[in-house]
Amino acid sequence: MGSTLLRNVILIDGVGSPPIPQAAILWDNGKITDVGMESAISVPPNTTIVDGQGGYLLPGFIDCHVHFYSNGIGLESSLMTPPSLLVIQAIKNAESTLYSGITAVRDAGGADMGFRQAQLAGLIEAPRMKIAVKILSTTGGHGDEFYPALGSVTPLMAMSAVCDGPDEVRKTVRQVLREGADVIKVATTGGVLSTADHPSHTQFSPEELQIVVQEGRYHGNTPAMAHAQGANGIKNAIRAGFRSIEHGIYLDDEAIELMLEHGTYLVPTLHAPMSVIELAESQGVMKSFVEKAKEVVEIHRESIARAYRAGVKIAMGTDAGVGIHGTNLRELELLCDVGMSPMEAIIASTKTAADCIGWGANMGSLEPGKWADFVLVRQNPLDRIESLQELDNIALIVQNGNFITNKIAR
Repeated sequence: MGSTLLRNVILIDGVGSPPIPQAAILWDNGKITDVGMESAISVPPNTTIVDGQGGYLLPGFIDCHVHFYSNGIGLESSLMTPPSLLVIQAIKNAESTLYSGITAVRDAGGADMGFRQAQLAGLIEAPRMKIAVKILSTTGGHGDEFYPALGSVTPLMAMSAVCDGPDEVRKTVRQVLREGADVIKVATTGGVLSTADHPSHTQFSPEELQIVVQEGRYHGNTPAMAHAQGANGIKNAIRAGFRSIEHGIYLDDEAIELMLEHGTYLVPTLHAPMSVIELAESQGVMKSFVEKAKEVVEIHRESIARAYRAGVKIAMGTDAGVGIHGTNLRELELLCDVGMSPMEAIIASTKTAADCIGWGANMGSLEPGKWADFVLVRQNPLDRIESLQELDNIALIVQNGNFITNKIAR
């Protein structure tokens, strides 16, 4: 294949170093071989050279919480979508995400082993992905889709697995691991989009959560992630050893201290409740969902702001699928709204996100030996972080050394 050099760029490396002007990146066979000041890079013979025209080079962005198989939050549309159409929609969702500059994700429920294999085989254009396959839920909990006139429609939705008690939990964890899960997703609280509970409600006992973590350790140290919005469910998950807390709406001081003590990651998904409110009219969202979203949106922001000020490790995630796929990088602007600097928001969506999902050794920063996943944008994101949301601003996207998007004039 031969080496490729992208020159004449301003380097933002993903770990917080000051931007480096007159920089370049060299890659071959899907991996970065050199990066830094262009004058210091030794270019092999027959290297393909691309002029970056003074653009800003960043690592490929990472979203730690997406649902490719979700397309909004309307029950009718979900029940009326044939499985084959759902797969095609998921492919389009993944493609939109990749073309927005997200080169890796953690799918938090919905995508299965075959979808991941299709990406690895190059059959679809999609971010690299780690998958949870299904969300573990208690009966009546977040993930148990219950409607009084219909009963539980969870088996029809195929995204959740209901289990109660230690034995059922252990068996269900083993089943999702058998189905190829890279991470075990558990709803330890209720949720904004739950039909029979509230975000503050606690679900699963400490014993059940400890079993989840234990089974993951038995299975090659597979980590666990917690849909956790209420304080008690957040703390139960942290104490059990979950790697990340998703959402974190009702964080209290004890929960924040526990996250610092255990090194737990927080994936805020500030994008999600705002999306519920914004999409309510166009998607016919249930009134109870909208009311809960309005109830929590400001509480959510303040919780994340307090966690950030305390020094909790924050990794970018959006819950895309609730919101619109491809709008993921709006989350960086929302992180800045709660106190982060643009550089800190970039780190949250590169280095910290890579560490959170277990790919820190391979991506998340621009360093020799890491995967050649990066994005070139025309505007300085440190001056205007919202520019990263603008597709016209993207000049290049490279994934695994291959050009996904190349808008540089030749």
